[in-house]
Amino acid sequence: MSYFALLKFFSFLLGSMIGSFLNAVIYRIPREISIVKTKRSHCPGCNKIIIWYENIPIFSFLFLRGKCSACGFKIPLRYFLIELFTGIFFLLLFPIELSQESLIFYFFHITVLTCFIAHFFIDIDVQILPDSINIILAIVFAAMGLYRYGWIHTGLGGLVGFFMPYGISWLFYKIKGQIGLGGGDIKLFGALGLYLGFAGIFQNLFLSSMVGSVIGFAIILLFKHKKEVPFAFGPAIIITASFQIFFENHFSQLMNFFFYR
Repeated sequence: MSYFALLKFFSFLLGSMIGSFLNAVIYRIPREISIVKTKRSHCPGCNKIIIWYENIPIFSFLFLRGKCSACGFKIPLRYFLIELFTGIFFLLLFPIELSQESLIFYFFHITVLTCFIAHFFIDIDVQILPDSINIILAIVFAAMGLYRYGWIHTGLGGLVGFFMPYGISWLFYKIKGQIGLGGGDIKLFGALGLYLGFAGIFQNLFLSSMVGSVIGFAIILLFKHKKEVPFAFGPAIIITASFQIFFENHFSQLMNFFFYR
């Protein structure tokens, strides 16, 4: 195995371990359970401490056949899928050629990816986008925005990203007496604006609204979800932002084709 292939293999292993950690983050943060100052991972069914060889990403789920070894509590398939796909994404994002700049972008991308995964599933579960994750994203997006584009792009994008959704939500509340966007959504838009800039955050606001409408319609149609009951909007923002960030060139070509030809 070549040196480069070995690095890619380790990137997959790293991703699967990060995926295992994300499962703990997704479970603990909404329940306000400390990630570092609490007891080791345990079965939610019988509280049995999970032994180290039962906590190996991907393989332990297969070895245990998706069940607790003590009480038979069914481990959600999502745990396995998050570990597997985080590993795959870490592998796919690994740079083709190693350089200082490619490694900077790699660490930027995997940091954003892990935050997006945590945000995505926490919002689905409990309809919140935690401030702690939004703060990490804001720091990373601001640093990369300044590195690539400079102060004007980063500052203007951050201001528009925060205050435009905030203003829309405020007007919606004044007119209809209902909260249109949650505080976590507004903060996520603000963080994204630091990197996407003025034009990019406008695109996200428009496209994520479209994606959210399609998802919302599908949820109402397939799961008999009541129209008046709110559902998570964060996944729509994250799906749109993922195309903008991880498929940047393809996204720009698509936008040019539809809007600037």
